[in-house]
Amino acid sequence: MSGSIWLPPDARPETFPAIPRQRTAPSWAGPDPVDELAARLDDFVAAAVHPDEIAALLESDGMSDDQIRERYGVKNSFALAEELYERVARRHPEPRTPPHDPWRVSLLTCLLRGVLFALPGFAYVLAAASPLPLLAGALTGWTWNQGLAHRAYTWLGLGDERAAKRSLLLGTPVGVVLGALVAFLVSGTADRTTAFAAGQALYLGASTILLVRARERALLLALLPMATGAVLTLLNSIPNTARLTLLLASLLTVTLLAVLEIMPRSYGLKGRGAASNVRLPPRGRDKPPHTRSQPTTQGPRLSSSFPYAVFGLATGTLVLHSALEDNLTAVILTLGMGPAEYLLHHLRSAGTTALRSSTTPTAFRRAATRTFLHCLTTYLLTLLALALATGISPTPLLLLGTVLWTALLLQSFGAILSTTAICSVAALAQTLGPLTAPTVYAIAATTQAALVCALLGKATAHR
Repeated sequence: MSGSIWLPPDARPETFPAIPRQRTAPSWAGPDPVDELAARLDDFVAAAVHPDEIAALLESDGMSDDQIRERYGVKNSFALAEELYERVARRHPEPRTPPHDPWRVSLLTCLLRGVLFALPGFAYVLAAASPLPLLAGALTGWTWNQGLAHRAYTWLGLGDERAAKRSLLLGTPVGVVLGALVAFLVSGTADRTTAFAAGQALYLGASTILLVRARERALLLALLPMATGAVLTLLNSIPNTARLTLLLASLLTVTLLAVLEIMPRSYGLKGRGAASNVRLPPRGRDKPPHTRSQPTTQGPRLSSSFPYAVFGLATGTLVLHSALEDNLTAVILTLGMGPAEYLLHHLRSAGTTALRSSTTPTAFRRAATRTFLHCLTTYLLTLLALALATGISPTPLLLLGTVLWTALLLQSFGAILSTTAICSVAALAQTLGPLTAPTVYAIAATTQAALVCALLGKATAHR
């Protein structure tokens, strides 16, 4: 805010003295260019919660500070934004049609994804293999596929579904080879554990494709044979041949479904979920010959996905440490990713609603903070209920859950570098062992919660 208090037109006495602002007078006579700009941007400025939103719009329109000083007589885009914010009355008219909310998501879908994250753990019951090579291969797969998924989602956000599929088609085999190779190097021999690690790497790559393409139900059906075999093994031992058959059945089904999703001939098919509303560019044969080789969209840089890969490595390391301490902690955290994802979307959805309904930055910050506390409390109560039901210590679970949920929230705000740095330091501290796990989790959770609170009040972070 600029320090002045806005009053509606019918409540502003005419006797109030005008407070002069230090503006450089334009070099030519005529209508005030700031008033003209305010009239042109009236709807956007009237709905802005904070002048920073207006400044972001001015900068996106390509206005430099030199141009602003020459034409409007103010120092920079932020000063011009404050001028516009003060001259236009706040109003938030209700749209004629329900506004688009990109964060609205089904609770059932999120819960299903949580189950899908936890269900592959049953494969370890059937495999009965050495855990260390498998954990090393899994950590490699999580790292690679986190970066690959970010790149595919970025292409989808740019409206290029073909490029998203191409990135998955080229990147998935590399991740499979890396995961299997790391497991082999840790194991040192080509035995049953190495073979299972190769299958694990193949599953991680194929399931990433299906999750990016919003094929959760198909993935669930493909995992049923493996889950059924694991339950039977826990209840009553079954022959090794049956175990291997059930494992291979699920693995081959998931792989086949993933291949069908990214085959070149499927580029013309319309996907479901997040990709269903993406309009594909015209096919090359419909273009003039001299334009066929020219890309329709400038794609994201490969380096932009690197922080997301490191984020996957850091959070995966934290979860693996918890699994080494207590397997149930990792299982509960994995199952809790469903409610965590839903509450994250709910918070972001409430933020977009608050942008339309709040009339002052203070009211917006208050609404966003209240929603944040509600969502975080609900998530922690969910983890607490699962901890009490399974009899594990709730303190490390709740602290690590706070770290993971606030990390995902910061990632959604675009603060990927900050949360990656915090989670990486926490993972290193826990790996090297100078501090206890609860202490590491508490420091990381407190730091990330403070960053979240700093971002909650910024309207531009919710756009």
